[in-house]
Amino acid sequence: MATEGFQKRAQLLPYGRQWITDEDVAAVVEQLRGDWLTQGPTIARFEAALCELTGAKYCVAVASGTAALHLAALAANMGAGDTGLTSDNTFVASANGMRYAGARPMLVDVDPRTGLIDTRSLAARAELLAKKGTPPKLIVPVDFSGAVADLAEVRRIADRYGAKVVEDAAHSLGATYTVDGQTYRAASCAHTDMAILSFHPVKHLTTGEGGAITTNDKALYDKLCELRTHGITREASKLTHNDGPWYYEQVELGYHYRITDLQCALGLAQVKRFPQFLARRREIAARYDAAFATDEWKSKLRPLAVPAGVTSAYHLYVVNLVRRDGESLESVAARRKALFVALRELNIGPQVHYIPVHKQPDFQRNGLSEGSFEGSDEYYAGCISLPMFPKMSDDDVDYVVSALRETLR
Repeated sequence: MATEGFQKRAQLLPYGRQWITDEDVAAVVEQLRGDWLTQGPTIARFEAALCELTGAKYCVAVASGTAALHLAALAANMGAGDTGLTSDNTFVASANGMRYAGARPMLVDVDPRTGLIDTRSLAARAELLAKKGTPPKLIVPVDFSGAVADLAEVRRIADRYGAKVVEDAAHSLGATYTVDGQTYRAASCAHTDMAILSFHPVKHLTTGEGGAITTNDKALYDKLCELRTHGITREASKLTHNDGPWYYEQVELGYHYRITDLQCALGLAQVKRFPQFLARRREIAARYDAAFATDEWKSKLRPLAVPAGVTSAYHLYVVNLVRRDGESLESVAARRKALFVALRELNIGPQVHYIPVHKQPDFQRNGLSEGSFEGSDEYYAGCISLPMFPKMSDDDVDYVVSALRETLR
């Protein structure tokens, strides 16, 4: 609880929030007054803009990040009897995309310092599956908090088993990583077959709801385009016959996962301010970093580490409570809960990212929580996400730091 003299703010400061301007509103209104509300040219313009941001050759915009994960699994030919691997520290959609395709996702432990997939654990799990006669067909490394997973090592592991790789880049648009002295962008697909993005309101740019898949593979791009719209094609070379200019055929079972021109109009307006959004997130992170670098915090909390060679896009700013000598994870978790409640009382809305997937009852019931998750459990016990969004002021950041100082006395 705050001590006497601490001034509680009047309004809640959430962990994330969209930034909508008059220009965004005008872009949507202009689209409303035009000829296309859906299946129009604004979608293609938005996809082209995302290719510019990521460096990927192709992009397919869809209804949500979850839809993107589902379609990516289908494009990777995942189905009944197939097994895939993904991080235990993620939102459930990273694993559920494979389940929707009829496949079996298996979870991989994470590095508690970064929250990113532990590639040693990944290699061990992949080898175990191979020895059982079910080598992984798909690996979905999850970029967490804005930092990119070790995609080059994931690629090397995947290549041993002929697995495809889909980067879950929902947190990392604008991030970079370095391999052998060369810098790459998140979702560029330089080391992956596909990558997915999310445009939920707390993400780096928003379309309300929405997502996308990027790839450098034309065959995958064509398949994704078909799957997005009911598995329907009008391409002459794929038709069994042709009754006329109106003719189309469903060549496989697809889905209604289209995004609208209205959403993409908003997305395009947001793209124009993306450099501003990204720069401000990094400024906020630097201000937090500077505050927490002082001696007073060393025994209390530790900011999430960013791997060497990675420049984070800071979707989240996560800190972990420092585990005391001999302290149990249950005790750390109890202190985290008390901190969470105390911050809420001070009108700060923190969040926890994420409840490990292996703890979810549905995964446990279906035998999808097998394995050891010591790193994931250690990370989860003490993690808490502090407010991080571009419209925050420096005073907002300072208020969060002051509130933590009050509650962690």
